Formats: sequence, structure tokens, C-alpha cells
Amino acid sequence: MEHHLKKALVIGATGAVGRDLVDILLKDERYSSVATFARRGLGIRHEKLTSHIVDFAHPEQWREFMQGDVLFSALGTSRKQAGSKEGQYRVDYEYQLAAARTAKEQGVRHLVLVSSVGADCHSKFFYLRLKGEIERDSEALGFDGLTIIQPPSLIRKTAKGLGETVSVKALQIANAFGLLRGLAPIETRVVAECMAHAGAESFRGVRRITGQNIRVSMD
Repeated sequence: MEHHLKKALVIGATGAVGRDLVDILLKDERYSSVATFARRGLGIRHEKLTSHIVDFAHPEQWREFMQGDVLFSALGTSRKQAGSKEGQYRVDYEYQLAAARTAKEQGVRHLVLVSSVGADCHSKFFYLRLKGEIERDSEALGFDGLTIIQPPSLIRKTAKGLGETVSVKALQIANAFGLLRGLAPIETRVVAECMAHAGAESFRGVRRITGQNIRVSMD
């Protein structure tokens, strides 16, 4: 039986998980094309890749290019990088939700969203509350399929094979309170592989893949 090749859309392609994800999708024969949306160029070229440099505050300027089967949403920043809680909220919530809404309006059927273990829209921790809100409101958009990946702390392998921690400080604080105790860090590439695998499936409904289950889901 012939399988339908997926057209992938990626926001957050220049981040730790996003870079690994794009590399995986370009090599994955289940995907016929990969379109990325970022604030700067990726610095790579590939026959399957189309890169769009966009202003996330104005999705109406690039909505016509949001044509595909699955949107991978890995856009995010830290409070330090954003300069304030408001800046982080703008990127992690407002920009991601606007992109997801645009994709849904353009006929995209599956959203694969990177969130965080412990996400809870009622949490007293800003970061976990933020992630809970984007999960809740992404679900309200009504995609045919919504896959939410909830990793704990992230580690990115360097060229020398060493682990570089890329998790946000908020997770470290939450763990200090015992909220996330026992959850070992996961490599960014493992998260990206889980995303690519999930996006290739013809999934309907809402599912959350949390913590160490991110590894199990690919077995």
C-alpha cells in the first residue's frame, strides 16, 4: 500500500530541538518537503527544504506559505534571552499560538507541540503555567491531531560528544522543590526524533508524550 508522504512545517527551527528536528526531517523518507519559519536563516541548503524568514508578530504576511500536513512547533526562549516575563510570554505563547492558528486556518491537520513536563495552566511557576496555557489553547484550536511532547531538562550533544544542558532555569527551580524529581535529562535529538515519528503517523485526537516515555514512544 502506498503511503502518503508528509509535508512538514517547522517553527523554532533555529533552536536546540528545532535544529535537530530539521536535520532529521530532511533525512526522513516519510517527509517529501520541509518548510521552516524563523527570524533568521538556517545556513543550510537541501532539495527538500524551503526556508522563510518571518516576523512572528505578523503571521498574515506569511500565512500563504503555511501549506502542509503537520506543523512542528518548537518555538521558545528564556526569560534572560527575552529580557522579561512579558517577552518570554510573547514568544512562547503568543507567537506559537498565532502560528498554530494560522496553520489550522490553512488546512494543516496535525500539530506536534514541544511543551514541558509539569506544564499546568494553574501552576504557581510562571514557566510551567505558560506551557500549560499554550497546551490548553492549542487544543482549543481543534486540530484533527494534537501531539504534545513534554520533555524534562534537555541536553544537546556537542561536536565532541559532550552534553550541554539547554533546559531553562525554571525547570531547575521546579526540580529543587521536588516537583520534577526523578526525571533524567533527555537529549534534544531524542526529542526531535520523537517529534518526527509522531508527525509521520496518521493520528487523530490529543495525546501527551511525557518524560522518559519520549524514548519509549519510538520503540
